[in-house]
Parts: sequence; structure tokens; C-alpha cells
Amino acid sequence: MVVLNRIYTRTGDDGTTALGSGQRREKHDLRVVAYGTVDETNAAIGVARLHLKDRLELDDMLGRIQNDLFDLGADLATLEKVGGRPRLRVVAAQVDRLEREIDTLNEKLEPLSSFVLPGGTPAAAHLHLARTICRRAEREMVALAAKPEEPVGAAGIRFINRLSDFLFVASRVANQNGAADVLWAPGQNRWPAEGCAKFARLARWPGRVGPLGSAPADTPSRWKTKEALWRF
Repeated sequence: MVVLNRIYTRTGDDGTTALGSGQRREKHDLRVVAYGTVDETNAAIGVARLHLKDRLELDDMLGRIQNDLFDLGADLATLEKVGGRPRLRVVAAQVDRLEREIDTLNEKLEPLSSFVLPGGTPAAAHLHLARTICRRAEREMVALAAKPEEPVGAAGIRFINRLSDFLFVASRVANQNGAADVLWAPGQNRWPAEGCAKFARLARWPGRVGPLGSAPADTPSRWKTKEALWRF
């Protein structure tokens, strides 16, 4: 049971903090860093949800994920039983639910022909930011798990890995189900300015084309990308 009746305690003024067991750790300790980044992921998701009032299904999914992330933080912060109570752990069922929800969202999306640049709608941009923070949390958890004396639950690592995938798919859903995605055009800005301008005149394309625009037959091969993704 959590009881918060006093917010500041002064016990952290020496640069340490308490794990769930009461054990003191330095605030830069990798375990503290890992569950701190899980908390940061949760906060970023909370900001993204401010922009999802018109997508209730996705917002509900993210609400469940926020609760799961508190479970994950408690999992990381508690190494053993406290007061005879079993340690709260992330379990396989939470990972399974996340995978089902990824599949549900992904069914609405067209396959990608390139990587997606972070951005688009405000919700999508915040979800991309949450995704990158989530990836950092995963790296820290994996580094922690590599230490023999630092147990990390396998389900927790799977959960944080799937979560970054969920946030990527969710960002595409928030971008009008992928219609507002901006795709990466490899090497696009490496062309000489004069060559790019000449090419644009030859192409006779509007100021912005879709992600699957085709290059004219007389386009110099060095200006073509593998997927023929163009934006002028």
C-alpha cells in the first residue's frame, strides 16, 4: 500500500535514494537511472494523451500502459519481498496484451516503404518522443540486467521493448492512420542546389508530392533513391 502524506523528507539530500526494500542507493546508480527513465517515458505519454481526445481507443490503450509503467517502476525498484508481501512484477500477460494492441492498431495502416521522420500531428510528435525515451529505458534496463548482482525481470525487458514498437505504431495512427507520415528520403539534401532545382523543373511536380512519387525516366541515377521517395 502506498501512502504519500509528506512530499519532502530531506533523506535524499546526501545524493542517495531508497529502493522499495529501503536499501539506499546513489541517485546515479544504474537501477535508479533505469526506473527514472521509465518514469520519464510515462510522463511523455501523459503529454501525448493531451492531444488524443478524438481517438478514445488509442487513449484508453495508453492509459493502461501508464499504469503498467508504474508496475515496471515498482518491479525495478524492489529487489526482494518487503514485509512478507510478494514483489510486484511485470508479467507475461501484460506483454501479450501489448502485442495484441500493436496488431490491432497496425491493421489500419499501409506498409511503409521507408523510415518515418518524427513529427506530423502534435500527438504523433509526442508519441515519437516517448518512443525514443522508451528506447533509452530499455538500454538502461538491459545494461542493468547484465550485472550478475542486479536482477531484472525478463517480462519487464520484453514489455519495454514492445512498448517502443507500440509507440511507433501509435504515432502513425495519430498521424491520420499514416496519411500524414513524412518519410525519410535517403540522401535527399546531398544534391547540388542547382541540380536539384533543374531536376524539379524537369519533373513538373507540385510543391509537395506523396511518399510514392516516381522519378522521371531521364532523372540522373545518382539523384534516385532506392525507393524513389521525393519531396520538393
